[in-house]
Amino acid sequence: MENINIPFIVLTFSSLFTLINPIGITPILLSMTENHNDLEYKTIIKKGIFTAYIILTIFTLMGDLIFKFYGITLYAFMIAGGILFLRNSFDMIDSKISREASTPLETKEAIKKEDISITPIGIPLIAGPGAVTSVMILSSQTNTFIDKCIVHINIMITLMLTYFILLLGKKISKKIGATGIRIIQRIMGLILLVISIQFIINGILLLIDTQIKQ
Repeated sequence: MENINIPFIVLTFSSLFTLINPIGITPILLSMTENHNDLEYKTIIKKGIFTAYIILTIFTLMGDLIFKFYGITLYAFMIAGGILFLRNSFDMIDSKISREASTPLETKEAIKKEDISITPIGIPLIAGPGAVTSVMILSSQTNTFIDKCIVHINIMITLMLTYFILLLGKKISKKIGATGIRIIQRIMGLILLVISIQFIINGILLLIDTQIKQ
């Protein structure tokens, strides 16, 4: 157990779950699939989750290569990511769906398509810029094989939970209502606010440490 980084497990899961925000995106998904029957709805969710899994896995594995290719430092990306998460957290606290999720134009165009599962549901509704940024930052902070596995396992767990929440979307919406969704979203927004500030602080500390070593 001493090799398992419990704080990193908590940070990884909480970051991904709050950024994907399955409860918050449920109303959007329901409005986009109101003309689909239950079987079609389930199929759309499955394909959307699978698309999100592929996207997040690619960026988890390719994060370091992207940093090196563009000459991006980890501390710069952590600070930028923290600022992005900060904006998302304020949107959630104000009970708004993050502007990074999908635009009204994307939603309107998607409804006209026969298959909306890949885009905009898979990306950017589920695997949005916030979630992609998060897995890139988290994977870049991994020093051991166990930590890398933690990131990947948390991606799978988060997406599995997202699948079941979206699958029960209609029941959840009826059960807790719009007020309940807003309350949960505000709580998740507060959690994301703390995470975003911590990312910014870690980025600044890493910057200072890098400059001192130079």
